[in-house]
Amino acid sequence: MRPVADILRRSTVLAVVVVAVAGAAGLAYCSGLALQGGSGPPWEVAALATSAVANPSRAFARGGAWLNSPALLPEDLQGKVVLVNFWTYSCINSLRPLPYVRAWAERYRDRGLVVIGVHTPEFGFEKDLENVRRATADLGVGYPVVLDSDYAIWRAFHNSAWPAFYFVGRDGQVHRQKLGEGGYDESERLIQQLLSDAGGARVTDSIAPVKGVGAQAAPDWENIRSGETYVGHDKATGFASQGGFRPDIASSYRIPERLSLNQWGLSGVWRVGGEFARLAEHTGSIAFRFHARDLNLVMAPPSDGRVVRFRVRLDGAQPGDDHGYDTDPQGQGRLDQPRMYQLVRQTRAVEDRTFEIEFLDAGARAYVFTFG
Repeated sequence: MRPVADILRRSTVLAVVVVAVAGAAGLAYCSGLALQGGSGPPWEVAALATSAVANPSRAFARGGAWLNSPALLPEDLQGKVVLVNFWTYSCINSLRPLPYVRAWAERYRDRGLVVIGVHTPEFGFEKDLENVRRATADLGVGYPVVLDSDYAIWRAFHNSAWPAFYFVGRDGQVHRQKLGEGGYDESERLIQQLLSDAGGARVTDSIAPVKGVGAQAAPDWENIRSGETYVGHDKATGFASQGGFRPDIASSYRIPERLSLNQWGLSGVWRVGGEFARLAEHTGSIAFRFHARDLNLVMAPPSDGRVVRFRVRLDGAQPGDDHGYDTDPQGQGRLDQPRMYQLVRQTRAVEDRTFEIEFLDAGARAYVFTFG
């Protein structure tokens, strides 16, 4: 079944119930954006999962191409501690744990830890080998990554979220499953314990601080009041342009004069498909009323690879010091790769703001807003 993302509530009890149901139904959740109307970290589940995967090391044979390594066979992993990280490169919840995963891979590599990134895509462009190859290099991911574009490894692990972490001991069994962000100190201590078990040398290193930069920086959970919002009509919420969507045909839209919090709209001629909206004319805009420190937008250039220029405004003005990693203080940016773009990082006190991105060339594709 094709995975879907949905908005989950912050309650840990409800999260456990939802994850259990989702796993049984074969559904996937990008775990971070269950935050409408609340604050705090996303839902996170940590539990023993020894019965979930009979032979973890054999599941990787179901995947596709490998990056940064030849294909790892069961004999390559025998007697090793293995950290399996399900991720996808355009998902903000997958990006923010990367500084920790990179640090663990480097810190414990010579003591028996093998980190394997399982890249399971959410969007069509994330199935492309060259896109994933470029993204892993840009993100500094140097440990082995296996492509799981058909969800075969995902199903073998009975997985249900991005990000997800499976901690496999020297005995070849999954000792813990963790879904979602956070709990990094606890995860590192578990890695140390697994490395120390079964007669290995004791590993008792102090937990060194890790700090991400740019889009990989820790979010400001206390100030997030906006949740993951899809632009394609299959999963869209909060769309406020008059008349609603006219799916799968090029249509003219107008942004409402006033947007309430977590409403958004289109301006110009757009073709709104199930997964993304594509700008059909040379100029067009998207506006969003949001409350968060960071605003990100997953976008892709036209299929022929042309670069699309864009301009960002906050409350009708240039962003200045509140510009994101992918824009300058004047709000200027270039859409040249299919990925997540950080467009706003506020330096002032966080409040409700109106974001607008104007595309100056045709063909831009917009997929999903995320926040941090």
